[in-house]
Amino acid sequence: MAIAIVDYGMGNLHSVSKAVERLGYEVIVTGDAETILSSDGVLLPGVGAFGDAMMHLRDTGLDVVVRRAAADGLPLLGICLGMQLLFDSSEEHGRHEGLGLLPGRVERFAGDSGLKVPHMGWNRLEFLQQDHPILAGLTEGHVYFVHSYHVLTGRSGDLLAVTDYGHPVTAIVGHDNVYGMQFHPEKSGELGMSLLRNFLELAVRGREQS
Repeated sequence: MAIAIVDYGMGNLHSVSKAVERLGYEVIVTGDAETILSSDGVLLPGVGAFGDAMMHLRDTGLDVVVRRAAADGLPLLGICLGMQLLFDSSEEHGRHEGLGLLPGRVERFAGDSGLKVPHMGWNRLEFLQQDHPILAGLTEGHVYFVHSYHVLTGRSGDLLAVTDYGHPVTAIVGHDNVYGMQFHPEKSGELGMSLLRNFLELAVRGREQS
């Protein structure tokens, strides 16, 4: 069981890879297309600005590879900025096109409610689809966020969990084999690791059924 972590030069690769290893899975940190497409599941982490991340993905051709992985049915999880990249566009420092794997856009927190931007720290998740496999067996709790921009989903059914930061904020999304977590599961204690484990188990089941 091999999980590929996409290395495009902008991601918290070490902490994510160590978290996956602790859960008992083989991890390959790679920018190689063949390796990614032959893996059992794909993680797309991200730290930094949306436009810069998309530029790196395009320059390396990994935007095409990630879209192909999703089209091939590989379980794909975007983490933090990686989740935002799954959507159509972002207004961060101008307008930038995303991967377009999920409908929706990314916009900045308004900052007019007296809340600090970036949103940084532990916030409680509210599960909207408790019966979804990625939430199976879990109890709502706190996870760790660091972000100044948030996702407005274009398809309500994709929204699996939210948190509250002056208004409901997209925290977990999922549609078919494409998932995203706005927070850092690898830094979110037992709940974060359990969510990551559930995603990896989806990848296991997908391989067994193929």
